[in-house]
Amino acid sequence: MLKEIEQVQATADLLYSGQQVEAAIERIAEQINTALAGRNPLVLCVMNGGIIVAGKLISRLTIPLTIDAINASRYQNQTSGSSIKWLLKPSTPIKNRTVLIVDDILDEGITLAAIRDYCLDQGAASVYSAVLADKILGHEKPATADFIGLEVENRYVFGYGMDYKGYLRNAPGIYACKETT
Repeated sequence: MLKEIEQVQATADLLYSGQQVEAAIERIAEQINTALAGRNPLVLCVMNGGIIVAGKLISRLTIPLTIDAINASRYQNQTSGSSIKWLLKPSTPIKNRTVLIVDDILDEGITLAAIRDYCLDQGAASVYSAVLADKILGHEKPATADFIGLEVENRYVFGYGMDYKGYLRNAPGIYACKETT
């Protein structure tokens, strides 16, 4: 597996440098600070992909907030998704809260839609979402993000939380694989 990961990393195309990604996170933070001022949001980090983005974003938010995590996965360290598997639900009560879902990428939108619906079913007053990357698919998705850092082409991407088979989340930029995998 390590040889495959090294090959993918060595041949990938850089889409956005670390500096470009950090600037996008800063821009999202400014938008959230304005939009959610006075709302006391509960920030839900979507594990595992959202951990890097959430960590970098939360440190830039100047509004009062609380933090929790949620893990609803379609990929389970694979390169294609299946049905939603709930691995972790937040322990913080959601009822009557403004919820901000933070994730790495909005791909097909199925996971984000499921998490949004879960929050609404739990009585959230409102639900917002922030993603580092929005994949351009050319068709409507069941969920859209309120705060988007960057757009990426319809290729398999990794870095800044996005993974390739569970690896490369820590890549210092956003990269696209040479081939669809």
